[in-house]
Amino acid sequence: MGSEQIIHYIQEYSYFIIFLFLFFGIVGIPSPEESLLFLVGVLAAHGQLSMSWGILFAFLGTFAGMLAGYYAGKFVGYPIINKYGKWVGLTEDKAVKFEEQFTKNSQKTLIIGFFLPGLRQAVPYLSGIFSLNILKYSVITGAGSLLWSMSYILLGWGLGSTFPINPNYVPYLGVGLLVIFIVTTLIRYIRKKRKGRGKI
Repeated sequence: MGSEQIIHYIQEYSYFIIFLFLFFGIVGIPSPEESLLFLVGVLAAHGQLSMSWGILFAFLGTFAGMLAGYYAGKFVGYPIINKYGKWVGLTEDKAVKFEEQFTKNSQKTLIIGFFLPGLRQAVPYLSGIFSLNILKYSVITGAGSLLWSMSYILLGWGLGSTFPINPNYVPYLGVGLLVIFIVTTLIRYIRKKRKGRGKI
């Protein structure tokens, strides 16, 4: 999706389109999240968008998606695990152990999860499934939503103000980040496997 289309959507539907894209991205429907945030910053640097409104609607869309995922996990998640978990090797004992690990490191996982595609979409559902305290969850994800949104928008604004970045190429940023994520994950997995073999 090019910047001209996004600008057209924003002009047509106002900043609500930023809210919509990020909401869908968080709940798991494919959406150019990082590249959209970066693009908002670049367009703000070019004077085509208001950065403050962009940050506000990005935050609201992200936070709303996190809450929607939480309640979806809370009311739908565990029944599905109990019914179909055995078919993918997720027994009740494994679910309990995973729940203990997740809740123990929930604060770190919630914040770091924003910056990792895939984990960002899974964390809200897992938090709901494991009934993480909603007040604690809301505070952490509220802060994380703002931090994540502002980081990419300010990065786009800073680079867009310094270098002649063509907004039409910004959407490819999301693809690049996904490739980096996959490569780093594979490297960590291979290193872990090698360490495990070394101990044997």
